[in-house]
Amino acid sequence: MPIFSEKSLSNFLYWFTRKKWLILSFLFSLTLFYLPTPEGLSSEGHRIIIIVLVALTLIISESIPLPAVAILILIMEVVLGVDTADGVASSFMSDAVFFIMGSLMLAVSIVHQGLDKRLALLVLNITGNKTWRIVLGFMFFSAFLSSFIGEHTVAAMMLPVALSLIKNAGIRPGESSKLSTILLFSIAYGAAIGSIGTPSGGGRNAIMIGYLSEFGLVNLSYLNWMRHAYPLLIMEIPIAALILWYTFKPKQKIMDSAVRKLKVQVAKSDDLNGQQKMSIAVFILVFLSWIFLSPYIGLGIVALIGVFLYLSFGLVEWNKINQNTNWGVILLFGAAISLGIQMKETGAAFWLADKALIYLNLVFQDESLGRWFVTVVLTGILTNILSSAATLAVLGPIVLDMGGDPLITGISASIASAFSYLTIVASPTCMIIHSTGLIRSKDYLKAGWKLFIMSVVLLMLISTFYWPLIK
Repeated sequence: MPIFSEKSLSNFLYWFTRKKWLILSFLFSLTLFYLPTPEGLSSEGHRIIIIVLVALTLIISESIPLPAVAILILIMEVVLGVDTADGVASSFMSDAVFFIMGSLMLAVSIVHQGLDKRLALLVLNITGNKTWRIVLGFMFFSAFLSSFIGEHTVAAMMLPVALSLIKNAGIRPGESSKLSTILLFSIAYGAAIGSIGTPSGGGRNAIMIGYLSEFGLVNLSYLNWMRHAYPLLIMEIPIAALILWYTFKPKQKIMDSAVRKLKVQVAKSDDLNGQQKMSIAVFILVFLSWIFLSPYIGLGIVALIGVFLYLSFGLVEWNKINQNTNWGVILLFGAAISLGIQMKETGAAFWLADKALIYLNLVFQDESLGRWFVTVVLTGILTNILSSAATLAVLGPIVLDMGGDPLITGISASIASAFSYLTIVASPTCMIIHSTGLIRSKDYLKAGWKLFIMSVVLLMLISTFYWPLIK
């Protein structure tokens, strides 16, 4: 009688096929662990590099959920002796994590109040019925909103508006057209561009602020970040809209019928009620507190004060926040920050930065050019393969150890990690619009490479000529 039945063997092979990268990463980490520590690198630094390589393998292969990768990072930091359990816990929970958690909760509260419908009416009242103006309006409003409440939330808010317009324009469900493509991309790319505008635009910004503070380099305020990033955001929006327009120029130049139908649908809803007005007032208060109070009490505490006010005033119930807050994202950002801090403290970041500069200098013959390539171009490319948070968690400590002005280097790396234009998995917004079935995979590259080059050039110009003037 065979020990294993044919069915159990088949199940095992199926499991192994799905989890082969998890098994291979485990074997890979064991192999690296028993190899000699490279010269100039501490044993703790050697182990943290092993953790980074394992985490990147699992993120790229998608063999386990991202929250599981985050938990594994924390476990490996303790088990491999990089730090004590208490040390890892203190590096995991910081003001940056409070900020990310509070921002996600605030976004849930705003959507719960139905303010996305008001936004639809506002956008269309401003843009009118010309298609190019709607594209520009979608991009502008998506960018502006994603500066404050996160790009994936903005995409979720704006998507029903775009789909209603597409449906009212007579395009059948699942039918890809230049009109549907340009409208959906204007939301996704607008949200990506806007996410650079403030620290609350994306977790990657909070991660970089956390690094700059934890490493004792710069204490960057909410307003100071905006002074550096918002001029670039404003420059990018019209150019990005032009690129989209001439890449996917639709036949329908005027959407009079579609806009009129949508306006009628939205206008049927009641006027702003007391809770919606209070919800807007609380968010304005939080925004002003981010600007004026965060240097004293921290960005994260301000965000949590906003959540406290929403809950205390009955504007949202805790079970709604609990159900709709992506706790996995919070775990991932906390683990990413912990990983970056350990890379810095063990000397792994400095060792990698030194090795990278040696090899890049052979190619570029210029240290500043090599540093720029890693900080912007390599970060921008990797963010289209990994998540932006994972990219910045790994490269952030390395680029900050490469020399140069840490403020310019740090903000440049964070902004470059938002250049998520090239692939479906580049960002949550790209995946959200792809889920409609109206975007083809090749469409991302068709416009994405132009936006990528435009963003790199503009970032180079503004970091070279504008940022040094406002220091």
